[in-house]
Amino acid sequence: MWKKEVNVSTEQAMWKKDVTSSTQPPPSMATYTDAMNKFTKAATAFMDHVHLLSEARDAYQAAMTASTALRNSLETGDQALRSLMEQMEQVVSAHLGEPCPDKKKVEAIRTNGESTATG
Repeated sequence: MWKKEVNVSTEQAMWKKDVTSSTQPPPSMATYTDAMNKFTKAATAFMDHVHLLSEARDAYQAAMTASTALRNSLETGDQALRSLMEQMEQVVSAHLGEPCPDKKKVEAIRTNGESTATG
């Protein structure tokens, strides 16, 4: 176990020598200046447009809120329509003494996902 740790340490030291002894010249002031200029230009361009991220997030949240409200409103309207249709069917059935002849058609339309029934 001890011997293995020494070997790992030796390999790391050899690797470091290989990396530092490469044939690349040491960095110059020109290299530093060029890198700093590129960084400054890219960072400035990014900061000029970062506000768009906040705007997009806010618009997404507004769209999701509106979508939820519309969905809830439509569901409430559908429930009201179903309730009214059931009441009408009960009144027709009570006055005529028989079920509404279009009841099967209305049920078929509901199961197909359509929101209106034409008689």
